[in-house]
Amino acid sequence: MRGGRPLFGKVSISGAKNSALPLMAASLLTKDEIVLDNVPRLSDIVTMSNLLMNHGTKFSICGRRISDQTRHKVSLQSDQITNFTAPYDIVRKMRASVWVMGPLLARFGHVNVSLPGGCAIGARPIDLHLKAMEELGAEIILHNGYIEATAKRGLVGAEIVFEQVSVGATANAMMAATLASGKTLLKNAAMEPEMVDLAELLNKMGAKISGAGTREIEIEGMPSLHGATHSVVFDRIEAGMYAAAAVITGGEIILQNVSMSIFDNIAQKIRDIGAEIRAINSSEILVRSTGNLKPLDVATGPYPEFPTDMQAQLMALLAISNGDSTITENIFENRYMHVPELNRMGANILTRGGVATVHGVNKLYAAEVMATDLRASGSLVLAGLVAEGETVVNRVYHLDRGYEKLEEKLGRCGADIWRVVN
Repeated sequence: MRGGRPLFGKVSISGAKNSALPLMAASLLTKDEIVLDNVPRLSDIVTMSNLLMNHGTKFSICGRRISDQTRHKVSLQSDQITNFTAPYDIVRKMRASVWVMGPLLARFGHVNVSLPGGCAIGARPIDLHLKAMEELGAEIILHNGYIEATAKRGLVGAEIVFEQVSVGATANAMMAATLASGKTLLKNAAMEPEMVDLAELLNKMGAKISGAGTREIEIEGMPSLHGATHSVVFDRIEAGMYAAAAVITGGEIILQNVSMSIFDNIAQKIRDIGAEIRAINSSEILVRSTGNLKPLDVATGPYPEFPTDMQAQLMALLAISNGDSTITENIFENRYMHVPELNRMGANILTRGGVATVHGVNKLYAAEVMATDLRASGSLVLAGLVAEGETVVNRVYHLDRGYEKLEEKLGRCGADIWRVVN
C-alpha cells in the first residue's frame, strides 16, 4: 500500500463469515438439501466445506453477478454421512470446526472431533461446549487430542446455564437441541446477530426456537429437520472495516447490503471518533469523515457491547486521533499482538494487562509489518492506507480468512493497494 489517498466509492459488504460457518454446520442436521445464499468466498469457508465433505456432505457452489460484485450460493446435502471424525489436520486450521459436534451428535449419536486450533489470540477453551453436550445427555471422553462424544439413546432437552457468554457454545447447543427429545432452555446465551441468523435457518428447517437475540433461548426438540433456503446476514465486522477505512483516510464510502439495526453498536463508536454515519435507505449506509479524529475510551464485550473483532481496527483509528484513548479488551487476553506492529509505524500505544493506552500521533509512517491474526491484519491495512510511504503487510493469509477480496474493494475506492504473489 501507498498511503495518503482519501477513499471514495461504494463497497458491497459480504455475508458474515461468523454466520456462514455455523449455518454450513447446521446442514448436518438433515438429509435434505440446504441452500445458502450470500456466502463469502473466504479460506475459512473452504476449510468448513472440506470438513463437511470429509464427513460425506455433498457440496457445490455457484455465483451470480450483482452490480460489480459476485454473490455466491452454496448447496449442501448430508444424506450419506459416512465419517464421524473431524480430523486434526482440518480442525487445527479453524476453531469453528468444533461446530460439527452438536449436529453430528444430535443426529447420529456419536462424533469424534479433534481439539481445535485457529488464531493465537488467547485461550478459548471449549469446556462450555462440552458441558452443554453433557447436560443434553452426552458422554464425553477426551482421548489422544480428540473429543469422543456419544449419546446412544439420543439427546434429551435440558436447562443449560452458561457460566459466561459464548457464541460458539450457544450455537453448538442450539443446533444439538433441535433434535433432542423435549425442551431445552439456554440461559446466559449469546445475543449476536449471527445467532439470530442461525435460529432463523433452523426454524426454516422445521425447528422450534424462540428467544434468539436474547439471553434466554428456548428450543423444542423435533424428531427430524428438513431442507431450507436461507440468505446469510451481512458481515458487520467487514462493514466496520470499510467504515474505518473511510474515516482514517478522510474520505466517504457507501456501505451496501447492510442495515443500521445490526451495525449501530459499531457505527456509534466510529461516530464518536469522528464520522458522519447514517442510513441512506434500508440497505445502504453512508460513512463520511468529519476531518477531526477524537479520542475515545472503549471496552469490548459480548453483543450488544462493542465487539472484540473490531478492537484492532478501532485502535488504528485512535492511533492518529487528537488525544489519549484507552481500550479495555475483556474477551481475549492476547488480542494486542498488533500493537508492536502499529508502533513500528509510528503509533504510540502502551499495553498493560487487558488495557491499551493509545496516545494519538499526527502521522504514521510506512513499514514492513507482519499480520499476527485475522483482525490484527485489518488494523495494519488501515494504518497502511494513511501512512506516509509504502507499507508491506506480510502473512496476508490471515486477511483471507475474514475479508473477501479486500484489495479489490479498497482499490475500487481509490486505494493504492496490491497483492504480491510470491
